[in-house]
Amino acid sequence: MSSPVSSVQQARRALGLRLREIRKDAGLTAREVARRAGWHESKCSRLEHGRTPPSDEDIRVWAAVCGARDQIPDLTATARGIEGMYVEWRRQSAAGLRQVQRAAVPLYERTRRFRVYEPGVVPGILQTPSYARALMGSIIAFQGIPDDTDEAVAARIERQRVLGDGHRTFAILVEESALRARVAPDEAMAAQLGHLLGAMAHPRVSLGVVPADVARPMWPVEGFWIFDDERVVVELVTAEVTIEQPREIVLYARTFAALANLAVYGPRARALVTAAIGALDGG
Repeated sequence: MSSPVSSVQQARRALGLRLREIRKDAGLTAREVARRAGWHESKCSRLEHGRTPPSDEDIRVWAAVCGARDQIPDLTATARGIEGMYVEWRRQSAAGLRQVQRAAVPLYERTRRFRVYEPGVVPGILQTPSYARALMGSIIAFQGIPDDTDEAVAARIERQRVLGDGHRTFAILVEESALRARVAPDEAMAAQLGHLLGAMAHPRVSLGVVPADVARPMWPVEGFWIFDDERVVVELVTAEVTIEQPREIVLYARTFAALANLAVYGPRARALVTAAIGALDGG
């Protein structure tokens, strides 16, 4: 799977291809569309290749010129969805991480089925306060954003209350590397890994670990969260990507299923977590 940033670019290119198909179905050249629309011919090329995102007016003009007015609502919704996929992390976190944590609460509360994959860290829904504190402190220092570590940790832990709702299920996958990444002091890491062992007994939590030495028909990808079949959220270093296009959500669901098939569960997963705890003592 491509990176989330590439997914945005691919979505723009896919929209451009739709515009091209509409033009060809109308029997028009790009030059003729540009002439009728009153545009420079290069604009048609930029739109069709996804280099320039179309405005609502661009879509209306294109569809009108090509006799495809019935496609305006869908094309417009698609274009707006693409531009809404990418939200700059710095803009989101300008007031600190507490705001970012609290902003997700409504989504958590309405979600009934969580599917979570994290390749490098323990997912927030299962983090201990000391682990979350170390991780968020590093993010705040690295990004140079306001230090509200205490409030952000409290907000993240508060979100975990959804684990107590009997109407929700949580399918969580982590790479073995996430168990061994020392993003917190050893004492905090040991407590966090011990917490994962306890989480495995939760009746509504399925926790799988993808072993480092497993043969991989599905390669490691960016961490992502699937909320029901409503959306996928991916966090990058510089941005958060929200995906709401059904065909994109289906692709992430297929990816999750493939990764789940690589994971181990129960005693085998516990053994990997226990080994990671032992490595702290030996490291």
